[in-house]
Amino acid sequence: MRSSNSLRDSNSVFHTSFSSLPDPRRTTKGHYQYPLDEILFLVISAVLSGADGWCPIQVFGNAKLDWLRQYLPYANGIPSHDVLGKVFALIDPVEFNRCFMLWVNSLSKLTDGEVVAIDGKTLCGSASQGRSAFHLVSAYAAQSRLCLGQQCVEEKSNEITAIPVLLDMLAIESCVVTVDAMGCQQDIAQKILDKKAEYILMVKDNQKTLKQQIEKVFALEKPSHSHSRTDMGHGRVEKRECSVISELRFLDDRSHWPGLQSIVRVRSERAEKKTGKITQEARYYISSLRGDAAQFNDKIRQHWAIENNLHWSLDVLFNEDALLMKSGNSVINFSIVNKMALALLDKEKSTKMSKRSKRLTAALDDEYRSLVLKC
Repeated sequence: MRSSNSLRDSNSVFHTSFSSLPDPRRTTKGHYQYPLDEILFLVISAVLSGADGWCPIQVFGNAKLDWLRQYLPYANGIPSHDVLGKVFALIDPVEFNRCFMLWVNSLSKLTDGEVVAIDGKTLCGSASQGRSAFHLVSAYAAQSRLCLGQQCVEEKSNEITAIPVLLDMLAIESCVVTVDAMGCQQDIAQKILDKKAEYILMVKDNQKTLKQQIEKVFALEKPSHSHSRTDMGHGRVEKRECSVISELRFLDDRSHWPGLQSIVRVRSERAEKKTGKITQEARYYISSLRGDAAQFNDKIRQHWAIENNLHWSLDVLFNEDALLMKSGNSVINFSIVNKMALALLDKEKSTKMSKRSKRLTAALDDEYRSLVLKC
């Protein structure tokens, strides 16, 4: 960014990561009043402070213009909500995602064995006449609490094609990639191994023969390792028993799955505290790892961080499902901004406030907003 102020000095990586983003207006208009860096900085600052659409962002900008001018000129003031929407509709989401991933990689280095969970989420409000809602497949580093990138498809069933594309973009060497049943595909397993990572893939009825074989092996073979843990939260008690078999001589299709080393069964029993209702479930997984059951139990549970920490936050805190941005690429690009804001709130550790309270504080306190943006 152009300013030499403290934000640029302390957060130059943000500038470096997004400075290469092509301005879509250059192909259609040679002159414009609002530089792209000013628009991006306005939007991320406003979303961080609780804005959830173009009109609230414009309101934030007009109220905080003096604060914004500490960092960038804003010589022509704040763009209207129409301008903001049009620019974000035109920005190439692939290029924006590439810049986002550069920025994320600068925030934290993934540790060996870190779980990278991959899962999809539908942007419900993005559907329009003649077009279904966009579906985003995201990768989430559970320990670092960072979304590493996203890939957009127009149908949930297309996750199978989106996952390899997303994997190609990720730097996940020595990580453990977890994917739900939709991604239990041989080419996806091979792609993960090609990235020098390991996999744990859920097996359901979309791989019916494989699931039946795994059930057969657990009926014939004593598990190599077993481990139980009990967790309490959300008004329920859950007991999870994890069993692992690494001797796969009875698994007929083992040679078809690249790098397969273990099969895993997790039996869970959930008791609702209020109603006393008890539900039981058995889930099955295949993995390129040879580990003990305690490790598998922990890593499989970490997969749900993408639901509990990422998707839940985007829905409940950022109101993402209610966004009615139907023009061009606007809703896909706005989802990236939401994920940036969420990452910054997670990285800010000076207070133990909830993320909701952090956003309210950022809206009211200019110094705190600057602090979060420097994280």
